Amino acid sequence: MVGVVGLGYVGLPLAVTFAEGGVPVLGLDAIQSKVDQINGGESYIEDIASDRLAALVDAGLVRATTSWDELRGVDAILICLPTPLTEHREPDLSAVLGAAESLAQRLRPGHLVVLESTTYPGTTREELAPVLERSGLKAGRDFHLAFSPERVDPGRTDWTTATTPKVVGGLTPECTRRAMELYGRACETLVPVGSPEVAELTKLLENVFRSVNIALVNELAMLCDRMDIDVWDVIDAAATKPFGYMPFRPGPGLGGHCIPIDPFYLTWKAREFDLHTEFIELAGKVNSQMPIFCVTKVGRALNSRRKAMNGSRVLVMGVSYKADVNDTRESPSLRIIQLLQADGAVVDYHDPHVPELPKLGMSSVALDASGLAAYDVVVVVTAHSGMDWAMVARESQLVVDLRNVVPEADGKVWRL
Repeated sequence: MVGVVGLGYVGLPLAVTFAEGGVPVLGLDAIQSKVDQINGGESYIEDIASDRLAALVDAGLVRATTSWDELRGVDAILICLPTPLTEHREPDLSAVLGAAESLAQRLRPGHLVVLESTTYPGTTREELAPVLERSGLKAGRDFHLAFSPERVDPGRTDWTTATTPKVVGGLTPECTRRAMELYGRACETLVPVGSPEVAELTKLLENVFRSVNIALVNELAMLCDRMDIDVWDVIDAAATKPFGYMPFRPGPGLGGHCIPIDPFYLTWKAREFDLHTEFIELAGKVNSQMPIFCVTKVGRALNSRRKAMNGSRVLVMGVSYKADVNDTRESPSLRIIQLLQADGAVVDYHDPHVPELPKLGMSSVALDASGLAAYDVVVVVTAHSGMDWAMVARESQLVVDLRNVVPEADGKVWRL
């Protein structure tokens, strides 16, 4: 039996994947309502359909609890807890280390513990192992310890938890072997590496790569705006080269729990070695400026119609951080809404995946032709599939399209 600590965007899909491989799973979460939902066969994660979860619950392959003591009976424990940044942009490992303290009181010889939470190189060996060893057991001798980074991409169907290659790095060769043996029951492709540090840095490299390249194309988009060149045409033309180039698309900024946050785990760790990771820091700066640039463009579009931002009715389309998910963590849409409101705009939003924004005191409005016409400008921030973009182009007075999805309509569409 496998124990999964943390039943969020990473933990629940992982639990389901193991269960579908025939491995019984005990999930642990601190929130009783989530535990109750899972035990009732009800999923709160869009990527996991409730009927899919319910079948596994009914078969006795998935069960959730809030009791740490129940983990004594499992064979392996996978930690899938958040690792955010503090307000000073430093790593916050409190959830992971708190879990380790609880596990240390229940650890037994032969247990396998794997950390999946994104973190800086050295965490598994230097932070997690010493806490677990308070049990009196020695990591790599009495129990096995490894790091295997989550690679979840919410909303994606072509690559899943089961089909995405799984990187595994153990504290010792035997730790790696045991972790590989476990993941082999759920994942199609395994990628063993020589240490937890290699696995930890692999995850950070993946997200640094995306952050830097997105920043590059976002900066190019701002330059193209000043030069009156269509950045989308430039990217499409460059993408015809069959080697040496990979297309990235500009957008209103970064969102989610990975790309806006994970690179700063590496910048923080690099300072320990007297090195400033300037590319990473500059990418973060460029990407954080994009919501400001986008709101400025909305103001310019309104000015072209002899309208001021102050008092204008604005509809923001899409508030989740990416298409076809309900996750609003670090979403640039939220910052854009706040900036528009600060400039005096009267803002509504439409998002079929996010019916409420409690922190902003807003609810998603219905979308129809007459409703669109009532707004001075429609701002496309998140391009959910299934949206009638032709209707948006046809019925809106003015559109600022930050995702290049709205067809041209008599000069009404402004693009990023």
